[in-house]
Amino acid sequence: MAATSRRAVLTGLGVVSPIGIGADTFWRALLAGTSGIRPIRTFDASTLPCPIAGEILDFDGKKLVAKDVRKSLKVMARTIQLGVAAAQLAMDDGKFQKGQIDPFRFGIEFGCVMVASELEDLVKAATVSTDSSANSGPPVVDLDKWGQGGIREVPPLWMLKYLPNMPACHVSVTYDAQGPNNTITAGDAAALLALGEALRIMQRNLADAFLVGGCDSRMNPLSMSRHNTFQPLTKKFDPAEKASRPFDAARDGIVLGEAATVVLLEDLEFARKRGATIQAELVGFASGFDRGRSGTILAKVIRNALKESGIGPADVDHVNAAASGSPELDAFEARAIAEVFGDSVPVFAPKGHFGNTGAACGLVELAASVLALRRGELPGTLNCDTRAADCPVNVHTGAPRAVVKPYAVKVTYTDMGQCAVVVLKRWEES
Repeated sequence: MAATSRRAVLTGLGVVSPIGIGADTFWRALLAGTSGIRPIRTFDASTLPCPIAGEILDFDGKKLVAKDVRKSLKVMARTIQLGVAAAQLAMDDGKFQKGQIDPFRFGIEFGCVMVASELEDLVKAATVSTDSSANSGPPVVDLDKWGQGGIREVPPLWMLKYLPNMPACHVSVTYDAQGPNNTITAGDAAALLALGEALRIMQRNLADAFLVGGCDSRMNPLSMSRHNTFQPLTKKFDPAEKASRPFDAARDGIVLGEAATVVLLEDLEFARKRGATIQAELVGFASGFDRGRSGTILAKVIRNALKESGIGPADVDHVNAAASGSPELDAFEARAIAEVFGDSVPVFAPKGHFGNTGAACGLVELAASVLALRRGELPGTLNCDTRAADCPVNVHTGAPRAVVKPYAVKVTYTDMGQCAVVVLKRWEES
């Protein structure tokens, strides 16, 4: 089906983050320069090489979701609970109710990845299946014991707590969304790719509204152990709030985090008919694959998003960067941004506030630009005290600055090379 001239607008925003739950709290923390990075409290992380993270304190899904959903929380891992809670916040923020839309025209798109199992779900099975007769060496799993008794100790619904498509499933059931439904699992780019897919489906007139989300949590011993082993995490974490240093000369690695953000995306005419408050317009999207990480392909992706939007670099108020403090990846992204914008456009890097939130990255960071365009000021980047020589971009730091142009560009990518870029426009009724 050919694309149409349908316009897509954001009408609801649900944020669950280390610096606040709810869009207003999140925004105030950004303006105040608040950091959500601290020593991990969810479990004992003192033996990990990097024992800090952007952790959401005192998260209680029961306080955020509807009453009829609370009983289902017990079959949701923390990542899924975050996503479901953010969806409810987006619905509330957009004043969107069941019955306002044909269910078949209401879609769900999520960015998520496979969730690490909680230890309590596996400890009984592991204990039953372990051969501890040897006097030395680590315990060994006995597959005969596993088959005879261990597997019976795994909770019957164990897998349903950890599959990446479960946030989309729970959200679609909760709000009777019977339209297009998909989950993107491309790591840090997943949420923005999900937003792009929703935009394309809406442009083909196959849906009138979407809940688009991204959620991820590494606050789990298995997940944190894996990331501490295989990712270039910072070794400079005292004090914790200074550890995430996007584009900074002293950056030495990333800080892990957790978050969920869901946006309510609607066809403009549908939103107008129901009297929705429009927060921003999604005017451009592009994606690509920059495996060599030279920055050239990412720059082409940025240009493609600008072209679809019908604008040039001079029309952009700010670039919302993915910079996480990785020495290699920050430089790669900066090269791409500089190739398109030079150093004239301010660059804001939200990860200084809450770290790398995985599959939630694209949307929790995009939320900052939605709020900046709507409220007229851009927060400063945290912890970029001295811009690195290999990052030739105009990093906005310090006090908030006025938003002076109507467009913002959000960039995201994975360490494998998947790239996604969206362009937002400040909403002005016409």
